[in-house]
Amino acid sequence: MAKEKVVLAYSGGLDTSIILGWLIDKGYDVIAYMADLGQDADFNAAKKKALRQGASAAEIVDCKGEFVKDYVFPAIRANAKYEGRYLLGTSLARPLIAEKQVEVARKHKATVLSHGSTGKGNDQVRFELAYLTLYPKAKIYSPWKDPEFLAKFEGRNDMIDYAKAKGIPISQTKKDPWSSDDNIMHISYEAGMLEDPSARPFERMFQLTASPEKAPNKETVVDIYFEKGNPVKVVDKTNKVTKTGALALFAYLNKVAGKNGVGRLDMVESRYVGMKSRGVYETPAGTVLHTAHRDLEGLTMDREVMLIRDSLSPRFAERIYSGFWFSPEMDFLRGIMDLCQGKVSGKVSVALYKGNVTVIGRSSKNSLYDEKVASMDIAGGYDPTKARGFIDITALRLMTWARKKGLGK
Repeated sequence: MAKEKVVLAYSGGLDTSIILGWLIDKGYDVIAYMADLGQDADFNAAKKKALRQGASAAEIVDCKGEFVKDYVFPAIRANAKYEGRYLLGTSLARPLIAEKQVEVARKHKATVLSHGSTGKGNDQVRFELAYLTLYPKAKIYSPWKDPEFLAKFEGRNDMIDYAKAKGIPISQTKKDPWSSDDNIMHISYEAGMLEDPSARPFERMFQLTASPEKAPNKETVVDIYFEKGNPVKVVDKTNKVTKTGALALFAYLNKVAGKNGVGRLDMVESRYVGMKSRGVYETPAGTVLHTAHRDLEGLTMDREVMLIRDSLSPRFAERIYSGFWFSPEMDFLRGIMDLCQGKVSGKVSVALYKGNVTVIGRSSKNSLYDEKVASMDIAGGYDPTKARGFIDITALRLMTWARKKGLGK
């Protein structure tokens, strides 16, 4: 009788290596699947390790470009920040990982999808909502919700003992007191010593950004060009470098912004599963692009359109954070966000310096700024005498309210 096939979202680290062994022990035919999102990983080594361990196949899917173009950029166009701060690097990656995992499962005719997310985090929700939406016929195996697995592995030491007993190669170096997850958009850090919200992270923890103290003492000036809200070109005027194309310009901005200490965030956030969590993030390119894009909207977007869009941006971010990328409400929200970006084209100049992103200029053929009308030195067709009536009419409701309050006597 043929074994039931499982596609495991695999990294080659301790947890997923143990889960791979556990599934093989349970009699499953396991396909180890890895999504290349630009993380710092040796995929070929992880693939060889999975095959040596007993996986029937190991698939590496390169989706870096798709991640930036079809996931990161839509979030930038929408000015999406969860709780007004978090740029959603992990949240955006999970639906794409799940989508490609489903494609691998269909290719191999697998009937089970598995992941290594814990039972306390958001990722279990993000993965499993995507699985149930995209491949509802498949079963889901989540080991950290399996009582038998939990009884076997009460802690990290049990996993290390299992690895040694099974001959699974693992790192023997001392673990840093935190866990991390990375992709081309960001690195996130949590757990360990970071569970104390008053504890300052060690400087050695940060991988993408220089300490502002050690960043260059001279600013780096970068021009960023947008078309319909999408970054299309980056010109580093200080270092005489030009990059075009979503992946290339994003990777370069990560490098130059990180060198200047841009993109660190330390916050306590509200997990979708109901608890507070402390997270530390490095998002260099994302921070620069969000700042530049928002500034360009100030030049090109109508005020009332912006007010409506801004009222929806928090909802857009919350839907991503909570795992609803594949949902009718996200189709609706993405359509609105794309519609309002039609005129958001032009150039924004920024100065990067010791952790700061400072906008120093902007221009656009779609500019709604009229220098003659705005000037304090010339009339420019604006009749200031009409302002009297405008203010009087605007104040009418305030005057009525004041009389009722006994204020306007």
